[in-house]
Amino acid sequence: MGLVVKNVDKSFGIKKVVDNINFEIQKPGVYGLLGTNGAGKTTTIRMILGILKKDSGEITWNGKEVKRKHVNFGYLPEERGVYPKAKICDQLIYFAKLKGMNKKLAEERMNYWAKKLEVEQYLQMTAEKLSKGNQQKIQFISAIIHEPELLVLDEPFSGLDPVNTELLKNVILELIKKGTYIIMSSHQMHSIEEFASDILILNHGKTVLKGNLKEIKSKYAANKLSLSTTENVDAIIEQAGLKIYNSKDNDYIINISGEEQGYHLFDLLAKNNIKVEKFEIMKPSLHDIFIEKVGEE
Repeated sequence: MGLVVKNVDKSFGIKKVVDNINFEIQKPGVYGLLGTNGAGKTTTIRMILGILKKDSGEITWNGKEVKRKHVNFGYLPEERGVYPKAKICDQLIYFAKLKGMNKKLAEERMNYWAKKLEVEQYLQMTAEKLSKGNQQKIQFISAIIHEPELLVLDEPFSGLDPVNTELLKNVILELIKKGTYIIMSSHQMHSIEEFASDILILNHGKTVLKGNLKEIKSKYAANKLSLSTTENVDAIIEQAGLKIYNSKDNDYIINISGEEQGYHLFDLLAKNNIKVEKFEIMKPSLHDIFIEKVGEE
């Protein structure tokens, strides 16, 4: 069951943009597809959805070759687009009908998701009268209105304010509970880290890292310390031989090379009778890991 991408290649002319990609998604949830601009993410997505033909390799869904008749998929592309002069309700029902839904069911689903994403008041309006953020939510509804088995989200939170980002996150969590397989591509590493169990990082079309995110992070030593105190402790941090990565109002992020350095600093703070409000030794974030793997490029 699920999606299998095996030994997939794609070239445009003499430029190979996807080079022997392999990964599987065997259970519902979010799979993170990451990479810099031009790394091959969008090309990979379009081959998975059958929009582009692969040059070689296999892409299967539940053991069958990926074709539109085999995969009920939804797609939110990075390039946003709604018909500016058409009513929102007409657009959503039209897209639902293209996926084989009848009008009654399409209207029910449209109203359900419009309420969830707080765009009910815009359904009778033309798209050109909506903000970019609300247009994006409408496009998201068009990608999920037919309850796809496989959903591909390319930069789903780009351009959304914190309130709308939270609304979208809640919908994604609901879809996961319903058993949706989701591929998410984003430059917002904290969003991928929040949702994805497994990831793949591409660089110039090649896989530079893949696997379970928790297992990947477990192989890294602690590299930062989050510290909050009631007074300035710059001098004590310097005394411990450590460098401050960032600080504001006695809240510090400090570079460390392992847990021992963090605990040594804690001992120094205690000896100087410094009140510590927060002390957290941190593993590298997905952002840190991403920079390590592709940052030099």
